[in-house]
Amino acid sequence: MTQDQYVLAIETSCDETAVAIVKNERELVANVVASQIESHKRFGGVVPEIASRHHIEQITLTLETALEEGALKADDMNAIAVTEGPGLVGALLVGVNAAKALAFAKEKPLIGVHHIAGHIYANRLEKEFTFPLLSLVVSGGHTELILMKEHGSFEVIGETRDDAAGEAYDKVARTLKLPYPGGPHIDKLAAEGEEVIDFPRAWLEADSYDFSFSGLKSAVINKLHNAKQKGETLKPEDVAASFQASVVDVLSTKAYRAAKDYGIKQIIVAGGVAANQGLRKALHEKFEGTDTDLLIPPLHLCTDNAAMIAAAGAVAFNQGHRAGYDLNANPALSLERYGQRKDND
Repeated sequence: MTQDQYVLAIETSCDETAVAIVKNERELVANVVASQIESHKRFGGVVPEIASRHHIEQITLTLETALEEGALKADDMNAIAVTEGPGLVGALLVGVNAAKALAFAKEKPLIGVHHIAGHIYANRLEKEFTFPLLSLVVSGGHTELILMKEHGSFEVIGETRDDAAGEAYDKVARTLKLPYPGGPHIDKLAAEGEEVIDFPRAWLEADSYDFSFSGLKSAVINKLHNAKQKGETLKPEDVAASFQASVVDVLSTKAYRAAKDYGIKQIIVAGGVAANQGLRKALHEKFEGTDTDLLIPPLHLCTDNAAMIAAAGAVAFNQGHRAGYDLNANPALSLERYGQRKDND
């Protein structure tokens, strides 16, 4: 009888202190997240120093709670995984050092994980991957199309040239005087409005899978400012609906074209913006009736969490990857270079 394998993971790349345990690569045993949203809301965004301080305060309690939730001990773990980057360097350091301390104390292998690889592998907790697959990564800091031909292999075929989609959402939300984080509020407001404003869509070159949302963001902000100067009133819900229509049209169309061009068997969506209902609907409409399997994670696995890091870490562990105690926070870690690591590096 094969013995069960447990991987504990720590995620502290931004403003969520999270610890999770995954069994046999795909079964979620425990998933604990300590959110900092209320602390950062008054500033309209994440304050790195405050985020780091909260991680220090929450990391031990979050770790203990995850082990209790899973009815397991640290000694039961086969490996300790942790987000090494990208992210806020001070926040990353808290998780990396906690993971190194735990791995050293319990004599367990240490696994460094790329944050975006984690978002991608959150989907595997729901359904097994089918290669070749395409991942549409959409978050506050990333908008990318990533081709995967096998586990642990990542090829970026399209990326944002300026603002990420989530970043554009937050900036437009701020102009509409919506609370932080802005994305969910824009999404909710858009459902109540109509697409009556023709905002631009940046398609770029005909054969490009890249994205650009800076112009769209500026167009929305300028439209609101010009209306205010003229004494005109624009319905916030219509602005939100028109803005979101532009974003999801570009995202879904480019993902569909890339999936067709590369003969993709499965397309998965990853990142915080994967929770966006408008994007989910547009993608379902695009891929309905096609041979490409669409996989979007449940809402609790879209935003930052440690379950995704454990899922990616378990695969890396079984591929033979190990980190030394010199593992450090790497806020600019490249996903492609991360995927090109050699065994035991």
